[in-house]
Amino acid sequence: MSKNNQNKLTPKLRFPDFTKDREWQSNRLGNVYAFITTNSFSRDDLSYVNGKVKNIHYGDIHTKFSTLFDITKENVPFINESIPIDKFKKENYCKEGDMIFADASEDLKDVGKSIEVINLNNEKLLSGLHTLLARQIKSEFVCGFGGYLFLNDKVRKQIQRESQGAKVLGISATRLSNINIFYPKEKKEQQKISACLSSLDEVITAESQKLHILQKHKKGILQNLLPQVGEIAPKFRFRDFEENSDWEETTLTKVADYENGKAHEQDIENIGDYVVVNSKFISSDGKVKKFTNTAFCPAKKGDILMVLSDVPNGKAIAKCFLVEEDNIYTVNQRICRITPRNLNSKILYYLLNRNPYFLAFDDGVKQTNLRKEDVLNCPLMIPEDPKEQEMIADTLSSIDDLINSQRQKVEDLNNHKKGLLQGLFPDLIEVTI
Repeated sequence: MSKNNQNKLTPKLRFPDFTKDREWQSNRLGNVYAFITTNSFSRDDLSYVNGKVKNIHYGDIHTKFSTLFDITKENVPFINESIPIDKFKKENYCKEGDMIFADASEDLKDVGKSIEVINLNNEKLLSGLHTLLARQIKSEFVCGFGGYLFLNDKVRKQIQRESQGAKVLGISATRLSNINIFYPKEKKEQQKISACLSSLDEVITAESQKLHILQKHKKGILQNLLPQVGEIAPKFRFRDFEENSDWEETTLTKVADYENGKAHEQDIENIGDYVVVNSKFISSDGKVKKFTNTAFCPAKKGDILMVLSDVPNGKAIAKCFLVEEDNIYTVNQRICRITPRNLNSKILYYLLNRNPYFLAFDDGVKQTNLRKEDVLNCPLMIPEDPKEQEMIADTLSSIDDLINSQRQKVEDLNNHKKGLLQGLFPDLIEVTI
């Protein structure tokens, strides 16, 4: 690829075969795509068991479908066979090259999120609830180009600006038709861009699967190395400790000290001497950070910091963070600091993190708020031998290192893709039609 900034509608990165080609052209989406009628079937109208016609639900666009939708690689529900579908005309069924947009979202970043249908495998597919189905009026794009065009940040921002609503944001076909899209006239260039990004997506998918396998492996190791509810010993013990007695039954209050965190004023400029450990910091695995210059509740190496409050059915309640460095962190309110006494801090971290005992406090209706006595009364099974504690902790820690390394690899690949999406498409600033 080479860099070229001479024209407003020339991308920064362009494949060598096309550097001498004319600049890209711009058009209104409504001049390129026509919108096709969709249905409004709810989840209750769909089934994963059997059926003749599959259906796209907007929630699946938000959560699981790939940018380039291949029906052979996706788990798509059927329309229940009891529901008549003879009212749908031939043109209502999806075709390869169609774009499907989710027209509603509670989150600005996801409103108008889209997929491009690239393979139907001769199966019947309809576009359903809260979706907009767009079909090319003429064959302007090769199959696969549209998916990445509408994933590009310049186009996404236009869609976000056109969205309307308060609690739930929505976008209509009319407003979507108003946005500017841009593309090379030469279809070979479109194909090159699509092939480049789709091959990177394949790598990201493969590496994400490796991450999932590692996480699943860790879950299995945890179930075998730590006693489960009602057990007095783990299913598996290292050979050196097979003759040891069963694990000791105790409670957290007998093996650790407890202190609630304190409210901190966070630096507006996002700089400071200490990282404020709050629920967002813990739930994001340390990615979302706030800073302060005053440590009202400093954390030391070996401390375990736990989330005490979360929304119903949330994923943060009792999620823990193990402090591995001194003089860096300070504990915010609704987070508690647990300091082990004569106990390996790593094994206590693995015993406490999202422990089923704490999850039982979530009734799925109101916000969960763990009290000090709730935390301290947590029942625990602990091996008496410090060497066994250390070996278990080191084993689990080594798996976490592999998971973190793999997670970083996936993140780096996604950042690389983001950079390519910015570089392979031109900037629309000051461009008018």
